[in-house]
Amino acid sequence: MAIKRGVSSFGVHRNRGGGGSRFPVFTLVLILVLAPMVFFVGRGIYSADSIDQNDSSISNNKQDVDWRTKLALQHIKSLLSKEVIDVIKANTDDLGPLSLDSFRKQNFSASWKFSGQENVIDISSSSSEIVATNKQETPKGKQDSSLVDDHSQYMETPTMLARRKLRDKRRETRAAGLMKQDEDVSIKLENAAIERSKSVDSAVLGKYSIWRKEADNENIDTTVRLIRDQIIMARVYVSIATMKNKTNMAHELQIRIKESQRALGDATTDIDLNQSAPEKIKAMGQLLSKARDQLYDCKLVTGKLRAMLQSADEQVRSLKKQSTFLSQLAAKTIPNGIHCLSMRLTIEYYLLSPEKRKFPRSENLENPSLYHYALFSDNVLAASVVVNSTIMNAKEPEKHVFHLVSDKLNFGAMNMWFLLNPPGKATIHVENVDEFKWLNSSYCPVLKQLESAAMKEFYFKADHHTTLSAGSSNLKYRNPKYLSMLNHLRFYLPQVYPKLNKILFLDDDIVVQKDLTGLWKVDLHGKVNGAVETCGESFHRFDKYLNFSNPHIARNFDPNACGWAYGMNVFDLKQWKKRDITGIYHRWQSMNEDRVLWKLGTLPPGLMTFYGLTHPLDKSWHVLGLGYNPSIDKIDIENAAVVHYNGNMKPWLELAMTRYRSYWVKYIKFDHPYIRGCKISE
Repeated sequence: MAIKRGVSSFGVHRNRGGGGSRFPVFTLVLILVLAPMVFFVGRGIYSADSIDQNDSSISNNKQDVDWRTKLALQHIKSLLSKEVIDVIKANTDDLGPLSLDSFRKQNFSASWKFSGQENVIDISSSSSEIVATNKQETPKGKQDSSLVDDHSQYMETPTMLARRKLRDKRRETRAAGLMKQDEDVSIKLENAAIERSKSVDSAVLGKYSIWRKEADNENIDTTVRLIRDQIIMARVYVSIATMKNKTNMAHELQIRIKESQRALGDATTDIDLNQSAPEKIKAMGQLLSKARDQLYDCKLVTGKLRAMLQSADEQVRSLKKQSTFLSQLAAKTIPNGIHCLSMRLTIEYYLLSPEKRKFPRSENLENPSLYHYALFSDNVLAASVVVNSTIMNAKEPEKHVFHLVSDKLNFGAMNMWFLLNPPGKATIHVENVDEFKWLNSSYCPVLKQLESAAMKEFYFKADHHTTLSAGSSNLKYRNPKYLSMLNHLRFYLPQVYPKLNKILFLDDDIVVQKDLTGLWKVDLHGKVNGAVETCGESFHRFDKYLNFSNPHIARNFDPNACGWAYGMNVFDLKQWKKRDITGIYHRWQSMNEDRVLWKLGTLPPGLMTFYGLTHPLDKSWHVLGLGYNPSIDKIDIENAAVVHYNGNMKPWLELAMTRYRSYWVKYIKFDHPYIRGCKISE
């Protein structure tokens, strides 16, 4: 109803208005039509006037600044606060003043392109010329003189231009320096890598090297590997065939396995294979294909392969243990050539008359002002290398005195060798350990225990490794009783040499390469033992030698204490007597009757006895590991005063590492008639 009333009333009202409403409508239409026309005509006149003015300005001065640019800058300043503009300006100093003209001053990326460079201001022009040009501008309507002043304050002055150029130059210099530095570092790294690659010895104990010829071909010896793989799969199918009662297939597979094994033989490369190998491979391949069709079962094959892998792993571990035992046993043997040398020298010695068995210069044996060495050994050839290398590198050999102690089996041979080959002007004396009557079970209650333990260990190993004694007739066992006595005699030095103040102890598996007299000048600072520390490796700390679960060990020693090396030790015998070192050794040995503190060996009791009483020597005096470590730096070896073949790979054994053996053999006289007669060769 309301709607209808509205419509009717509207119509009535319009009729009533009649012709009186026409004038407002006409006026509205006239405004809507003429207003746009006036606007566009005025805009065109204004634009034409602006264009004419700009054209005249450009023709008069090519460096004139577009007024729209300054107008836009003015609008930006009206939109942003002064603080924001200051922040932007502070972070864009390298780009020049805050102005749209900065792009026209070529502070833009190389990827930007501009056309219409007529309005670009030449930055080489002076600021006065720029100001003068700005003052000539008189655009109509939207510009005033304030814009010129505002824009002029953002123009780049000569001082600012020079400063920016200086910054650019510094950046270029810095960048060039960094590039050169990077090049120098790269060159150094490349040179270091080249030197390291040169030092790699790919011939050491079968070490793998990518430079070996075998590595050139990824498919090297593929035939050998194929035969081995076929044998493995044939054994798997034999087991499965037996399980499934397919006796014919199992029998045929076993025959092929034997044929493949004969064809393979001891070959490790394809060149060494028998000529019948290709035929055997073909026959085995055909049989395996037949077996796969009849017997293949994924679970069974996987299970058999896993069982074979576990069995092979157990065999490897067993062989490693056996190899360790054999190497330890071999280290306690003497090659047949050295045994022959000892026997011949012994016979010759006892054929001499008593007066011819004496060494000259016996008066030097107890002279404390000379350089005294202690050497305990049952190996004639090894002892000769120690003495010869020491004398040949000594500056004053006449001041050196060697005290040798051997067992009764090699006492005659040791004497005879140095009677036939005297060490120049040096003094030498050989003693028999059996003649030390004070060194018995009554003086040292633990000595009998040590001898018994050594004998048990020896016979245990001999019984469990009879293959060594049966198959190695060129090896002779060293007497474990005398070995134990000689090893532990080092704890009784003041008793053996009561009139000496200082002595240098040497093992028989070392080689001297420099004069050692400087060791007598080393200040031990009241300590008893001077030795090279070995704690550069984690396994050379006390917790690797001693049982720290025992309260006696845990209470008296630091598990992280640094170990040191036997083999070249300076002993202050005065301090030794003062601190009763031998008594300390006895106490610890008596507490270790059941081996609850440490296992066998002389180093653990030495670490305990001299704990807190050892002065560290410079490492260049004594380099160790030539009897077990194949990666010792050659420079370290050549710079060392003493090199030590500690470990099982002694230089007189066949299992010695060839890369280190040359340092030892050069002090042997291979042209000596006794050495030639016993067939000892390099």
